Amino acid sequence: MKPKDYDMTEADVAWCPGCGNFSILRSLKKALADLEILPENLVFVSGIGQAGKLPHYIRGNVFNGLHGRSLSPATGIKAVNPELTVIDVSGDGCMYGEGGNHFMHTVRRNPNITNLVHNNMVYGLTKGQASPTSQKAFNTPLQVDGVFLEPFNPLSVAIALDASFVARVYSGDRKQTIEIFKEAIKHKGYSLVDIFQPCVTFNRVNTKKWFKEHTYYLEEDHDPLDRNMAFSRAIETREYPLGIFYKNLNKRTFEDNLNVYKDEKSPLFQRKFEIDKIRALVDSNR
Repeated sequence: MKPKDYDMTEADVAWCPGCGNFSILRSLKKALADLEILPENLVFVSGIGQAGKLPHYIRGNVFNGLHGRSLSPATGIKAVNPELTVIDVSGDGCMYGEGGNHFMHTVRRNPNITNLVHNNMVYGLTKGQASPTSQKAFNTPLQVDGVFLEPFNPLSVAIALDASFVARVYSGDRKQTIEIFKEAIKHKGYSLVDIFQPCVTFNRVNTKKWFKEHTYYLEEDHDPLDRNMAFSRAIETREYPLGIFYKNLNKRTFEDNLNVYKDEKSPLFQRKFEIDKIRALVDSNR
């Protein structure tokens, strides 16, 4: 397949020129094409924000949910039809702020979904307030004296909760981003990819130049199966490592733990026998 197979050329793109979202979109199309995932077998789930608009510009099925609540329907969609490829797309405010509780408990449940989080360290849709990942002293129209809170560290939180796949990329490095997207999508279990990206309108601190100067890639001998080492790398902030930090290859997925596919392989929504049983039970209790 080719990236153009996922094009939605009729859509009007609402992102600012130069936004890091464009590069993320191109990288995701290439990753999906390389993996030969058919659009009809692909489901995007998103919340609210500039990142949440990405599924509108790529061919596939889309469920657009509430602010910070996208992981719950993504988990449900995968549970009722495990054959689908489910990708949750959100931003740092939507996922780590409003959706912080859903983020933590989805890590614990370990559904077989991919969670792509656009992290530009600012609220880009609602005109530039500080987000959970904004750095200390970052000035905004609301935080006029600068941010004084410690930035939320999604990687360290995910690793502490034993997420089964944790990675970080920079949107400007398309080759590495494409490869890590592919690894995340292929991984069986919950996959977090935190994506550094510039917001050219509301964040004039964490620019393309800043990301280039303050990031580096994990060494080739980094062992992603070593959880303690992964955690120690995730808390580095003088410079920010990029790459695949951690994998747990031995965790059962949420769908496996449900045991609903033990004897019957068809998706739940196709099981007429189960539906009839539920209806009979409801009728008997009226």
